[in-house]
Amino acid sequence: MDILQEFGKAGKEGVLVKGSTYLDAITKANTMVLDKTGTITKGNFEVSKVILAEEIEETELLEIAAIAESMSNHPIAKSILNSVDKEINIKEISEYNEISGKGVKVKYKGDEFLVGNSKLLEIENIRYYPCNEVGTVIYVVKNKKYLGAIIISDVIKEDSKDAIENVKQNGIKNIYMLTGDNKETADIVARDVGIENVYSNLLPNEKVEKMKEIREKNGITIAVGDGINDSPILSLSDIGISIGNTGSDLAIETSDIVIMDGKLSSINKLIKTAKKTKKIVMQNIYFAIGIKLIVLLLGAIGISTMWEAVFADVGVTFITVINTLRIFRK
Repeated sequence: MDILQEFGKAGKEGVLVKGSTYLDAITKANTMVLDKTGTITKGNFEVSKVILAEEIEETELLEIAAIAESMSNHPIAKSILNSVDKEINIKEISEYNEISGKGVKVKYKGDEFLVGNSKLLEIENIRYYPCNEVGTVIYVVKNKKYLGAIIISDVIKEDSKDAIENVKQNGIKNIYMLTGDNKETADIVARDVGIENVYSNLLPNEKVEKMKEIREKNGITIAVGDGINDSPILSLSDIGISIGNTGSDLAIETSDIVIMDGKLSSINKLIKTAKKTKKIVMQNIYFAIGIKLIVLLLGAIGISTMWEAVFADVGVTFITVINTLRIFRK
């Protein structure tokens, strides 16, 4: 009864819980690991700056990047496509290779385009000028020649800072952010929302290794993410939470809890509800066992009657049900 009430309360708060085990575990957790893009930030990317390394028009650089990203569903790819007026004919792309955590490599009308982060250029042995701008940096290469960089900016969610502070007050003392973005951007976002432990420039497999280290070091751990790359992290954690309104289908499927409204503050509501429910459950258990023992002892010495026994059974059940309804109180 108490667990069903808690599911109902969590549902009203915009949280879908897939099992009672996770409700108990979340009351014991002391560590939380968060992705950045789409979790702490809105994931609404926009091209904020274009840096040219060669004598090339800004529009041409963006078109090359858009061609390379035209077959990707990543939010960053969509932001680049939105910055270009020209319609891309994907039938003219003869080869397409998406390199996980690094970028894409395509052949278009006989030319080879590389679009991605610095790690992509390094494995392809491309000479380039490192860019330290704030934001996600996308480097553009044509036929092994570095052309320039595109800076993509994201916006922090309005409730992220308060949510992180409240999570700390709710007993989650160790908070980490794992991201594939560059160090400068990651540090700024972490500083603005109050996260001290930041790991940046991580590939998907490096996120997994870091998650294992964090969990082994700290114990019961909550992981929060929204993308396909976050799915391994969610599955490795004790409680995996996905952001439902922006999350990928795989992340939602892998997670144990889904935040339907996309707000980090809903995690605090869930923690409070879980702790309140656990407290009420313990109250009900102690009250029911206590009353039954008292009536049993009184019956053994001939004091209690049948009516006291009825109260110890039916009456106690009724009182615990009434007590359980307090879960729905604000």
